[in-house]
Amino acid sequence: MTENNKDVASMSYEQARDELVKVVAELEAGSATLESSMQLWERGEALADKCEQWLSGARATLEKASKAKKSSAE
Repeated sequence: MTENNKDVASMSYEQARDELVKVVAELEAGSATLESSMQLWERGEALADKCEQWLSGARATLEKASKAKKSSAE
């Protein structure tokens, strides 16, 4: 993660997702310079990784709870 993206580490899922939507919209608009586009791309990658971390954690928690429920039902 680059120096400019260190704040992403402390973001909630919703914060990262909302900012990622804005980054994608700005990139899709095509009005940014090449340098700015590259910085946006890097930020988008960092935000997407953070979202994936949150989703993976949630998935693992749900799987653990599901297994515990199945074990207690048997």
